[in-house]
Amino acid sequence: MKHLPLAAIACLALPAVAQTVAANVVVKKPPPVVAAGIEPVVNVSAQRPTNRVDRQVYDVKSDVGASNGSAADALANIPSVAVDPDGTVTLRGSTNVQVLIDGKPSAMLQGDNRGNTLNAMPAEDIESVEVINNPGAQFGNEAGGGPILNLVMRRTRKAGGYGALSANAGSAGRYNASASGSYNSGRLGVQGTAHLRHDGRNDLADAARVRIDPVTRAASRTSQATRNQGLNDSAGLNATLTYNLGEKDTVTSSVAFMERGNERDAVNRYISFGGDGSVAHDYARTSRTAGGSKSVSWDARLDHKGAVSGELAKLDMRVSSTANESNNAYLNTATLGAFNPADARGRDASRTGTTIVDVTGDYERPLGSSFLRVGYKVASNKNTFDTRYLNIDNTTLEERPNGARSNRFALHEMNLAAYGSYTMRLDQRWGLVGGLRVERTDLDIAQMTGALKASNHYLNVISSSFISYNASEDTDFRFSYARRIRRPGANDLNPFVVYRDEFNVSAGNPNLKPTTTDAFELAYETKFGPIDTNLRGYYRKDSGLISERKLFIGETVLLTTRDNAGTNRASGLEFTLRGKLMPRLTLNASGNLAYTEQRIVNPGANAGSSPDSKRSAPSFGGNARLRYDLPNGGQVQLSVNAQGKALSRQGYRQPNATANLSLRHAFTPALSLVMNVTDVFNTNKIETITDTHLLQETNTRRSDGRLVYVGLSYRFGGVAQRRGPAGARRSQPST
Repeated sequence: MKHLPLAAIACLALPAVAQTVAANVVVKKPPPVVAAGIEPVVNVSAQRPTNRVDRQVYDVKSDVGASNGSAADALANIPSVAVDPDGTVTLRGSTNVQVLIDGKPSAMLQGDNRGNTLNAMPAEDIESVEVINNPGAQFGNEAGGGPILNLVMRRTRKAGGYGALSANAGSAGRYNASASGSYNSGRLGVQGTAHLRHDGRNDLADAARVRIDPVTRAASRTSQATRNQGLNDSAGLNATLTYNLGEKDTVTSSVAFMERGNERDAVNRYISFGGDGSVAHDYARTSRTAGGSKSVSWDARLDHKGAVSGELAKLDMRVSSTANESNNAYLNTATLGAFNPADARGRDASRTGTTIVDVTGDYERPLGSSFLRVGYKVASNKNTFDTRYLNIDNTTLEERPNGARSNRFALHEMNLAAYGSYTMRLDQRWGLVGGLRVERTDLDIAQMTGALKASNHYLNVISSSFISYNASEDTDFRFSYARRIRRPGANDLNPFVVYRDEFNVSAGNPNLKPTTTDAFELAYETKFGPIDTNLRGYYRKDSGLISERKLFIGETVLLTTRDNAGTNRASGLEFTLRGKLMPRLTLNASGNLAYTEQRIVNPGANAGSSPDSKRSAPSFGGNARLRYDLPNGGQVQLSVNAQGKALSRQGYRQPNATANLSLRHAFTPALSLVMNVTDVFNTNKIETITDTHLLQETNTRRSDGRLVYVGLSYRFGGVAQRRGPAGARRSQPST
């Protein structure tokens, strides 16, 4: 890896070009002057959204079950967002989604860490969620490119001290608790959160697979049944300190730590069938997993206000790292057929790590009725993988290294970027934003197991544009376009064949190229009586699509890998409805009617489908929430979340739907009882179909569905205001 000279890094600190705070585009009569950095928020519970031209902002604090839910639960209530039990996130049916914290990437939200983090992070730590389908020029393409879900963490800036406590008990011994507090006085502000959780999902999975011989066309069948069990402990804490150096300068620093266990027991049963349908081989593998993950992050930021109103310069540095450890022990037992004693037992130890260093600088200022923002970014992302596998002789218990299943791999990605945007108010109704971003990426790969090294370099110029038209006080039209680059991640590039189980292995592809996405969106926002209505038509084209491919490398062993396979086109109409149907009844509903078409170009007939293929499917998904405000100050909420059919390269995922129920009962203004019931009807099921001329497979997975949590939430502290005799305000403590 080449080291950058200090002079080169210093040059990056010069103003470049970036995306604006798009709220400045929205013009009302008379046109408001909106200071840079102010975040208008959409209150999911009722109020009309004050959306920015490049994003929708949803307040999650008002969700009835927020005090005992997780970040994954909060995301599942956002329009067009779906989260499965493992924490896998999709937006408009696509899994190519960046999840950021306060606009920045974090190691604990990369790769396999993301699902565990979202399931462990308390929903109460989140202030709002920003959905950015067409990101502007200030957003980079690290961590996968694509649309963005930005978690804006809660910050309390009111004077005085505040605190909140919650404790919840759930089904089958689950529990969670959290404590948070803040204190602001004069120039100093401090706040922090601590939380713990004992949670998880047991699951059952079944796979039925048919292999078709490419020469004889003879079919052979296998099946696999899996049962996973185990609840895990997680705990975390974070703290933020803010200090005003003067009227113009503010420094902020944060630290965070999270630790999570990974203990599970599993039983897999593998059956191979003969040509006449009889069982040829039947055996089980019992495994026990131990280990866990630790995540640490810290950041420091300086904000400087300039001489001109609205002028602001920001310097930000963030460092985050995650270390994962997994130790697995296996025992194979044959019911029909036999094992070589040397292969009957095994164990492996896996260590993975991610470290991200992110340094940014931004400068923004108004220029008359226009607005300019410029900035730079220097980012380093290091990933390491180390898996050691041992065979254990079932007779002598002698351990022997298995080189075919052991693997060491490292990837280092260095990203340098300059960006900028210009906002222009054309007249009282029209606004325009144009943005440009230039990125230089250096990628170094080291496959230590095979003593192989490789590198790649990208230079990308990425544009974006946004137009807003204010038709009336209640009606806006918005148009946006953005180009994004999805670069392959560490697991995508590692060429080593990784052993998963007796029927499945996986491998990356070091020859992968980035996927380019061009996305367009037209939005109509208005109000019909008490109901706020958003309609969004969109079109997205992915070129050089990075997609998953399955092919047999043995009679029963299936390899899953990735390559650049063609194009994916997705278009649709998305709607959201918000408002009060009755004085106490509030509706939040959204839906996405989509059509997806894939054109796949395969490298040959053995790729698992015909050499060239075209697949398409319509889909409808959405969610709806009804909240009723009880006379005593409590609330009852019913939510339904549905995912539509989703295409994959060689098949599709079936639709599914779940319903959740939440109740909040207020004993006092400070003390509340909260109950959450997830998947009330126990219907959550993930079913995927693979259907090609060489492979037909159905995978069905069910996790613990109906879970009940009941707990207490208590809030205290603060400074209330009362008026003195002359109308002046005096402070007094309150709860």
